[in-house]
Amino acid sequence: LLQLYRQIFGSLPNKHQYDVIVVGGGHAGTEAAAAAARVGAETLLVTQKIHTIGALSCNPSLGGVGKGQLVKEVDALDGLCGRAGDWAGIHFSILNRRKGPAVWGPRAQLDRERYRKFIQSELLSTPRLTVVEGSVEDLLVTEPNPEEPGHHKVTGIRLENGSDPISASSVILTTGTFLTGSLFMGQTMSPGGRIGDAPSSAGLSRTMRERLGLRIGRLRTGTPPRIVKDSVDLAQAHLHLPDSPPTPFSFLNTHTRCKPEEQLPCYLTYTTPGVERVVQESLHLNCHIQQDAKGPRYCPSIESRVLRFPGRKHQVWLEPEGVTSDLLYPQGLSMTMPPDIQLRLIREIPAMHRAEIHTPGYGVQYDFVCPTQLSPALQVKSTQGLFLAGQINGTTGYEEAAAQGLWAGVNAARWALSMPAVTLSRTESYIGVLIDDLVSRGVTEPYRMFTSRAEFRTSLRPDNADLRLTLKGFEEVGCVSSLRYQEAVRVRDSLHEALAALQSLVLSSPNWKKKLPDIHICEAKNGMDVLQYSDVSFEMLASAFPECLSPYMEFSQRLKIEAVYKRHCDLQRKEIARIQKEENMSLPQDMDYISLPVSLSNEAREILDRVRPSTLGAATRLQGITPAAIVHLLHYVQRELGRTHPDSHVS
Repeated sequence: LLQLYRQIFGSLPNKHQYDVIVVGGGHAGTEAAAAAARVGAETLLVTQKIHTIGALSCNPSLGGVGKGQLVKEVDALDGLCGRAGDWAGIHFSILNRRKGPAVWGPRAQLDRERYRKFIQSELLSTPRLTVVEGSVEDLLVTEPNPEEPGHHKVTGIRLENGSDPISASSVILTTGTFLTGSLFMGQTMSPGGRIGDAPSSAGLSRTMRERLGLRIGRLRTGTPPRIVKDSVDLAQAHLHLPDSPPTPFSFLNTHTRCKPEEQLPCYLTYTTPGVERVVQESLHLNCHIQQDAKGPRYCPSIESRVLRFPGRKHQVWLEPEGVTSDLLYPQGLSMTMPPDIQLRLIREIPAMHRAEIHTPGYGVQYDFVCPTQLSPALQVKSTQGLFLAGQINGTTGYEEAAAQGLWAGVNAARWALSMPAVTLSRTESYIGVLIDDLVSRGVTEPYRMFTSRAEFRTSLRPDNADLRLTLKGFEEVGCVSSLRYQEAVRVRDSLHEALAALQSLVLSSPNWKKKLPDIHICEAKNGMDVLQYSDVSFEMLASAFPECLSPYMEFSQRLKIEAVYKRHCDLQRKEIARIQKEENMSLPQDMDYISLPVSLSNEAREILDRVRPSTLGAATRLQGITPAAIVHLLHYVQRELGRTHPDSHVS
């Protein structure tokens, strides 16, 4: 399919006018392009190499704590990565299983080649989507539409190959680590965003800085060396088996491509004092670790770990890179020292005392755009038609990039098709939490999703992402297929029926004890109350009441989770309603905060003027904005709304 596609389209687009242009074929770019096309926009994806679309640049894995929730939500909105993970997964596990289901982390180790080929196959067969190879030299920028907010307007791109400019109503930049990227290994530095790929044009970064006036920062990341599997003594590492049966990411899948018995194990080992000694002795040969750019706090290099926590033993996971791959990925050993020193370091770990390196690790530094300059639609506030997604917004991780890409693709398409922007609240999704954190608070280091970032995580669970988002995605957003929508409606209706059936089972405590003699039931009015007991399963209730409950056995786990969290979710509804009320109160984007006739400190005025929150809810989450400032702002907006719309009512 890839060869045929390249023969047909080559390296030039088949026309010079599109609704949406996506720059970059990583996790953000692929989801953005697919989402824009699903919404109905004629879309062009420009990438340096078609065969690297969907490449897993670092760890060949998907999901995890917080990240798995994002994958489930992207899938609920008909994105690609969940189904790709089910197709390419070779080791599935649910992290955090000892805690409550709300913070479970679906995760899978992936086969690199299977994942890449799945993503490419999906994209190259997507209606309204064209993919071309090329490097973008610059953006086309004109005067803005005076009827819309913004100081500039992006109208397309110019490729480096000298071809005619390509016009579009919307452009999405998903440049990853390629925006003025620099690669580091030991004391050597070269331009680029990934080993083996050409660096991006300096024109993009220059235009954003100088022409569009965007605030741009610098971040860093890194990747570990890849180890030859046959050179590792796995008998000296702890065997870690996958879950059996594996749990799929996608709500459309009941099983994964990889059968339970075909899954591959992972292995756990630890660093030694020798590892710390090698790091300390080689610091003068490692220029990347000496740079000021901030790296990922929650996925640090081994050099950062040793310097921050001297004397500690650190985990190293040895993970397979594919079914037929002869390489292992040593998670926890990201490093940027010279290759010969990297070999010395890994051989200080007993399981790798004779290990050979296939590809050395390296570091990357790259530009990012301070995300407080974006709207919740991921559009640059000052520039009409320009959207950003992924690492360019200061995040780290495939899942964070995919989530942003999907939402940027949706809104870029809607902008191009003259449809209003759509937003996701932090009360209804982890994607909403992610975007709100970025545009309201900004970043000082690469942002990673955790369940602790979501105030309403007991409601935003992996198991109910379809009920939260699929219906909205079809009815309001337009990015979900009718097939997925029909399945979500079936699930919703069946769950409602099952919950009603449980609540209709009303018995006295003595009668419940007769039905379930092995369970100590103190107080219970109905079947839902009984299902909340930790030692009661839906299967047990279905066995006691087969006529009433047996039709819903396929939802047994989901019903158990609903019962466990019912009381807590009921209590949260008032708080969710309050926040949604604040989110619905829009703040004018042209408001003059500096001279606003209300009691605000100079610091609060400067923060509000710089960030320009889109809603009162977003303003409440800005660092430096006090509750008193919010009250004054609320009263001002209410007064102004009353003057301009005297018949309206704001409580």
